[in-house]
Amino acid sequence: MLFYRAALDLSPATRAFVAELIAGHRDRIGSRWRALKPGRQALLVLVHLRCNETFARLAAAFGVGLATAHRYVSEVIALLADLAPDLREAMRTCQRKAYVILDGTLAPIDRLSRAGDRLYYSGKHHRHGVNIQFLTDPHGRLIWASPVLPGSTHDLTAARVHGIIDALTSRAIACYADKGYVGAGGAIGTPYKRWKGRKLGKRKKLFNRHHAKVRALGEQGAATLKSWCILRKARCSPSRLTAIVQAILALHHHAN
Repeated sequence: MLFYRAALDLSPATRAFVAELIAGHRDRIGSRWRALKPGRQALLVLVHLRCNETFARLAAAFGVGLATAHRYVSEVIALLADLAPDLREAMRTCQRKAYVILDGTLAPIDRLSRAGDRLYYSGKHHRHGVNIQFLTDPHGRLIWASPVLPGSTHDLTAARVHGIIDALTSRAIACYADKGYVGAGGAIGTPYKRWKGRKLGKRKKLFNRHHAKVRALGEQGAATLKSWCILRKARCSPSRLTAIVQAILALHHHAN
């Protein structure tokens, strides 16, 4: 087996933050000995999330067993996920913004059972994955990301399931969203939809152009999530992805 060094495009402060979290957890549970010190375990987890390295490669690179690598990653993801803001906390942040942008993205997956094949298949994207809803501020900075739902879930349905529409409407928070949310009502502003056999008037076309220009910045939220390569094609069970998304959200907020 050959080994090589590689750079990770994360700050030392991020590693220090995760290492401190690990050290605190070890003190609380009274852990006496580990194969890796907190800093090395932190690096192992960050490599897994940022680069989507397999557990076999992580185990070889860090000199630990396969089961140990898996256990170390799962442990830290759970600790980070607990720090992620929930929807109520996100709404407090949203209330300080002029408006927010709501959008959804598909995180591709490659592990499925026969029973879940149809459930996780997105007809829109023509691939299997999970649906993630997210909110950004007017500059496209990520505020919140939802638990995952099967990829076949429509964006509007997902927003309703997570309670996003009711949360924004009850607090009168203005929100821009794309055509996938037409019919949401409340505080969700969507573009005019052209129905078959009909044309949009000039006023509606002008509105749609302005709406698209504002809403386009929200795409940066998806880019932020997928800068963590594990969300570009996850090799794990879909049931683990909610915790992974929340862990990434916690890391993002710490770095910003």
